[in-house]
Amino acid sequence: MRSHQPDQSGGRPRSTVRRSLQALVLMFAMVVGTLPWTGAAQAHGTVIGPATRAYQCWKTWGNQHTNPAMQQQDPMCWQAFQANPDTMWNWMSQLRDGLAGQYQARTPDGQLCSNALARNDAVNQPGAWKTTAVSRNLTVQMYDQASHGADYFQVYVTKQGFNPATQRLGWGNLDLIATTGRYAPAQNISFNVSLPARSGNQILFVLWKASHLDQTYMWCSDITIA
Repeated sequence: MRSHQPDQSGGRPRSTVRRSLQALVLMFAMVVGTLPWTGAAQAHGTVIGPATRAYQCWKTWGNQHTNPAMQQQDPMCWQAFQANPDTMWNWMSQLRDGLAGQYQARTPDGQLCSNALARNDAVNQPGAWKTTAVSRNLTVQMYDQASHGADYFQVYVTKQGFNPATQRLGWGNLDLIATTGRYAPAQNISFNVSLPARSGNQILFVLWKASHLDQTYMWCSDITIA
């Protein structure tokens, strides 16, 4: 039988050291597995003002996503975290490649808020999403961590009579209100839009065509027009 006595240097037995190292490796793997994936492929951006659904949930609850109060105080974010917390952790990575401008043909009604990504379907769900109060002269603020720039942005708002508490968003529910020009690569991009007359809660739908590749992003921001 192999001896477990310390070596002549007074150190611990090799088997003890080996078990300690194995435990450290296992612990490291478990910690890494709980971290959000934010590699280079995920480093993109989103509209932060007015906040998109995933970004609003991450900003409000990311540091306390296990807080049971979320279920009562912000039920739509609670539902989204239950469905797939990665939707919020990777709020800047809601993109699809190679749409070639065929946005409506390749993005089915009811899947606009998720950019037709099944993993993010929770943000398509109708309900009492938290809203941002805005004026009719609105500044849209975009954060692009990787500074890709934009070929353009398209900005839409829901038609009067659409109810985000009970309806999924479709193309027929939207009015196009602005198409911007190009923007040079930068982390922070902002532009002004004028909203048509609306009342009650609405959805601001923004489409971003990035400049570096044929990558398209789509998001929903819940607003109340003051």
